[in-house]
This record gives sequence, C-alpha cells and structure tokens, in this order.
Amino acid sequence: MSTLTATAPDAPVAGAARPAYRVTGRRVLASEWAKLWTLRSTWITLGLGLLFLVAFGLIASSRYKSAIGSAHMDPDFARSTAVRLSLFGTNFAQLALGVLGVLVTAGEYSTGMIRSTMAAVPRRLPVLWSKAAVFGLVTLSVSTAGVFVAFFFGSRIVSGTPAAMGFSHAGVVRSLLGAGLYLGLVGVIGTALGALLRSVAGGISVLVATLMLIPGLISLLPTSWQDDISPYLPSNAGESMFALTHDTTGLSPGAGLLVFLGWTALTLAGAAYRLLRSDV
Repeated sequence: MSTLTATAPDAPVAGAARPAYRVTGRRVLASEWAKLWTLRSTWITLGLGLLFLVAFGLIASSRYKSAIGSAHMDPDFARSTAVRLSLFGTNFAQLALGVLGVLVTAGEYSTGMIRSTMAAVPRRLPVLWSKAAVFGLVTLSVSTAGVFVAFFFGSRIVSGTPAAMGFSHAGVVRSLLGAGLYLGLVGVIGTALGALLRSVAGGISVLVATLMLIPGLISLLPTSWQDDISPYLPSNAGESMFALTHDTTGLSPGAGLLVFLGWTALTLAGAAYRLLRSDV
C-alpha cells in the first residue's frame, strides 16, 4: 500500500530579513538631487541666471567707463562703485532663479509626480526640506560664483575711474557674499511658494509681485508710511544685505539678513502647513 504525503508550504522564518532600503534623510536628499539635475529646465534656467549676473554687470561697467566725464551722465549713475555696477544683474538673476525654484516644487504637482514622491516618503515634510536645501545650496553656489566673476572682470573695466575698487577694499567681499546669499534665499522662497500654491503660474505671479511690483506700489503711500514699511519688504531687506553703503532709512546688512530670513522662514512654514493639512 502506498501512502500519499502532502507537503506543507514552508512556514515563514521568524526574523526574516527586512527590505534593504528604507527612507532616510540622506536618501531623500539624493533623490531630490537626482530629480533636479535630470530636468532640462534646471540647466537652462541656472545658465540664464548666471548669464544675467555676469553679462549685465559687465554691460553696466562698460557703459560707466564710456560715459565717465560726460556732461549728460546721470548724477546717481556717476556715483556708482565697482560693486554696484557688477551687481547690476542681480535684479534679473533673481527672477530666473526664483522661477526655477517654483518649478522645482509646483512642477511635480502639474505633472502628477508628487503622488509618487509622497508615496515613497509618507512623512511629507522631509521632501519639502530636501527640495529647499538642495535647490538653495545649488543656487547659492551658482550665484556666488557669478557675482565674484562679474566683479573680477567689472573692476578691471572701471579701473582708473572714480568707481574703481578691488577685493581688498572694505566691505567688498561682504557685499559679494551677501548678494550670493540673497539669491540663494530667493531660490528657497521660490521653492516654498511652489509648494504652498501648487501652481506654476500662481507661484511665479506671487514671486514677481513680491520682488518687483509691491516695492513700486509702496511709493504711492505717504512718505512717513514709506519710511516705516519699505525697509522691511523682502526685496529691500535683501538689497541691504549686499549694499556697500547704507543711509539712515535703510537696514544694516545684519538686520536685512534677519528680516529676509524671517520672510523665508514664513514662506516655508506656510508650505509645510499646507503640505501636512492638504491632500496631494
């Protein structure tokens, strides 16, 4: 007689090895780094920001050199320094870098990729911190290199004129580092606006209005109000970070940095709140 013996399936082994990968801060940072550099818009927009910084700084320096001594030269322009001329492109570069920051976060919402991102990182907030940190450091590095290159060549263009300055002059290095830091923080603000508004068009509109339109509208207010409000606007506080000289109505570099850091933190806090409270 033969006996049929049923073979029971293997029971799960206690203490079996868990998956080799788990979510860590370093891996989230690496993921955001990879996503940033795989986008063609990153290379193009960072290149534009660098081009604006260097090209407009050299153009302003060349224009000053050719117009110096002219009777028709604007008095304010005639009092320019090599630092001010070299940083002429900052206003243009901040738009390019801020817009790219908006695209870094809001672009994932427009494509639907944010669902995959949040499925991989359920805690959500590490994604925001990683995006802001990665893009902020990249923007800081590019902009700092750009302002030093612009000053290096711009100072040689205006050599021998009243605007001539070198790296050894008091406040020059501080102004250049302040300009790089300002543009880096603008990139972080753009990233936070993209996460807060979840719309590329909305984020860019708010960014442009904050940095360029609102300061112009403040000039319509009474003078006493302007003196109380204007120094604390994001763009004016940021400008005081890299201004070589200051008047009584403006903020000192340290105070300007603290105010601009406050605006950056406020925007990031709003983005974090919405990320935790709203569905993606």
